[in-house]
Amino acid sequence: MSLPQDPQSRLHAILARIEAARKRSVRPAPFTHLIAVSKTHGPEEIEALIKAGQHRFGENRVQEAKAKFAGLQARERGLELHLIGPLQTNKVHDAVALFDCIHSLDRPKLAHALASERDATGRCPDLFVQVNTGEEAQKSGVLPPMVPELVRLARDELRLPVIGLMCIPPAQEVPAPHFAFLANLARERALECLSMGMSADFETAIAFGATHVRVGSALFGARH
Repeated sequence: MSLPQDPQSRLHAILARIEAARKRSVRPAPFTHLIAVSKTHGPEEIEALIKAGQHRFGENRVQEAKAKFAGLQARERGLELHLIGPLQTNKVHDAVALFDCIHSLDRPKLAHALASERDATGRCPDLFVQVNTGEEAQKSGVLPPMVPELVRLARDELRLPVIGLMCIPPAQEVPAPHFAFLANLARERALECLSMGMSADFETAIAFGATHVRVGSALFGARH
């Protein structure tokens, strides 16, 4: 599918597809937020989408996000920045200061590091537990059998603001079963939010209750 040329048209096209998918869904989530994945794209492209009305952005790397968004956050009120890539414990200080939401909590060591930073600064972003639904060795995320224990530790013991679960289905597999599986895990743990669905499959994710969809190439085009 070819992309409209101007950022405003691209954004409106994606928002229209999100709304249409919600109307088709039997049980849509109470809301579905669009996260514009801006990794590898420069500040000028991000600013074009901001001017078009988009205020939620996702980045994979702490340092790249810091370089691009520090100035933008100072100038643009209402920006919401999401970390959607893996987080190393030595980057927790910068991540907590910069991001409004972290989608990649996947191990006890990281949960303890986030709690320590919260205790030191009084700040903690909202958190998603990333689940490796395909149990892929090369991919981040907690394995499904360990989800209850990690949620218990992070949310119940450490009192971190865990709001939901996140997944990235295996590229070679049909995504729907992974989305259904993640939704069921979230219900079992009484978690309200689901971060799932990207440019190629966000409409399917919405059918299974996605509250946050992470769209990059359909908004920005190919990565630089």
